[in-house]
Amino acid sequence: MDLAARTTATIIPCLRYRDAPAAIDWLCRAFGFQRHAVYQDGDVVHHAQLVFGNGMIMLGSVQPGEWGSNMIQPDEVGGMETQSACVIVNDADAHYAQAKAAGAEIVIDIADQDYGGRGYACRDPEGHLWWFGSYDPWAPAM
Repeated sequence: MDLAARTTATIIPCLRYRDAPAAIDWLCRAFGFQRHAVYQDGDVVHHAQLVFGNGMIMLGSVQPGEWGSNMIQPDEVGGMETQSACVIVNDADAHYAQAKAAGAEIVIDIADQDYGGRGYACRDPEGHLWWFGSYDPWAPAM
């Protein structure tokens, strides 16, 4: 049996923001995240946990150091990403409207998806790419 089959795991995306306190406020207002824990000194967020349903993201301030030296921000590479977070929402249309009203940059407009559900892609104020959709990959196949 392989390690993944023997392990109970939760995968949590981790992001870095230049203005992490503002990003936390925006992510909560625009996307519906809720603060679970925020550890900060002034404007430096050392570690934050934001929840959405039974999911979570972690984030912190862009800082030099062992972890930070291995990361780059989207605006430093022409807005490109090598990965993104996918968040399952109950009502993709309502979520889309809320995110758009908060200023999210829509990069793929909301639409029905060939594999099921509806979804859209957007960028947050610091350029991180997000996918929000109603497709539930855990639901039994029809």
